[in-house]
Amino acid sequence: MQLDDLDFANHLALLSHTQQQMQEKTTSVVAASSKVGLNIHKGKNKILRYNTACTNPITMTEKICNM
Repeated sequence: MQLDDLDFANHLALLSHTQQQMQEKTTSVVAASSKVGLNIHKGKNKILRYNTACTNPITMTEKICNM
C-alpha cells in the first residue's frame, strides 16, 4: 500500500470486503504513517460494519480499535 500526500490526515476511510483485508490495510496504514511521523489516535477511530456477521476486533499494534 502506498500513502501519498498525508502530511496531515484528519479523516481516512479504509474500505474492505473481508475482515482479513481490513486488518491488513489497518496494519499497513499504521506502519506507513509511523514511518513518516504521523500518529493515529487509537481512541478516536471507528469501525463501521455493514452486512457482516464477523465481529472479530481490528487491532492497531496491541490496541483494539473501537467498534
